[in-house]
Amino acid sequence: MDTSYLSTTRDVYKEAALNPQPGLCCTTTPVWQLPELAIPRKMLAMNYGCGSTVHPRDLVNSPTVLYVGVGGGMEVLQFTYFSRRQGGIIGLDVVDEMLAACRENLREAELQNAWFKSSFVDLRKGDALDLPIADASVDVAAQNCLFNIFHDSDLERALAEMYRVLKAHGRLILSDPVSESPMPEHLINDERLRALCLTGALPLDAYIKRLTNTGFGTIEVRARRPYRVLSPRHYPTEHLILVESVEICAVKDPMPADGPCVFTGKAAIYFGDDDYFDDGKGHFLTRNQPLAVCDKTAAALAALRRDDIYLSASTWFYDGGGCC
Repeated sequence: MDTSYLSTTRDVYKEAALNPQPGLCCTTTPVWQLPELAIPRKMLAMNYGCGSTVHPRDLVNSPTVLYVGVGGGMEVLQFTYFSRRQGGIIGLDVVDEMLAACRENLREAELQNAWFKSSFVDLRKGDALDLPIADASVDVAAQNCLFNIFHDSDLERALAEMYRVLKAHGRLILSDPVSESPMPEHLINDERLRALCLTGALPLDAYIKRLTNTGFGTIEVRARRPYRVLSPRHYPTEHLILVESVEICAVKDPMPADGPCVFTGKAAIYFGDDDYFDDGKGHFLTRNQPLAVCDKTAAALAALRRDDIYLSASTWFYDGGGCC
């Protein structure tokens, strides 16, 4: 397996660690504002992601969290806000300079946050393709704007590694670019543009398929928003290419016999004459109360061809409380 293209990625992020580059790959989503959480300025400047992987509902009961690709440490720090114990957060990076920068930023965070201790974070050198983590040992695993850099076989391997280290019902939180526009082959193979999280973007359905093929039985698409435009003015492409960012949670649930439950923000509302509708398959709709439904359930309800059930389109925003 040829992974030589990853040396370009390491060079890009070595330089980004030594010379912080705001806007290199920075998210346009707001940074979490939490009581008594101060984020050092340099850490903010090194926010090399395309969304957020920090969701409070994943972080109850002080979980053990694995974060792959630590960057400047901002999300590592945010995770410690919910898991304030020694080694509760494991941060991995393959770039020595990035690990050093993250350590420095965490020391500064310790000065700015009375509650925070650097010992909450176990920083290690490690490769996403061969995680130095025991099987079924973490509750939450996360990566932000890293996996899109991998070519197919390496992406498959990275996802399998995350699946391996998660406990049963553990959660893999991902933020990555996706693109529905065809990506020209010469852009796909441009090592620097891939390293900059631009041209490795898959269509969302293809990304979800890779997750379910890995074995994740539940997929939640939590956010989807415009991210970048590749224009013929600035890139070697003949047409505009819209790149979006998505935030996805893949849960290590058993795979249902009838296929995975994929939530893309659809809802069902029963508005018939009875107090409720029961489809006999575990889905109970109280009259005029919306129920979040996975795409599989939405399709099954649509097949009933009832005139008293409204089914919304995908909103690409899901925050729990669904049918499964």
